[in-house]
Amino acid sequence: MTTNFVGAAELMAKVLGMPDYKFAVIDHPVSSASDAELETRARSALDSIRDLILVNSPKT
Repeated sequence: MTTNFVGAAELMAKVLGMPDYKFAVIDHPVSSASDAELETRARSALDSIRDLILVNSPKT
């Protein structure tokens, strides 16, 4: 999700019955960002994404 739409994403998660749903957030805007800027944003989100996957994975 981008920073400008976090509130909308949180509201949608709540409406869909998942009020504590977690997601990674990157800077806005995306459409006018260069490839290099998008790569930087994606790389910065990797730790958040990794944590979300590992924290929310079922324990075996």
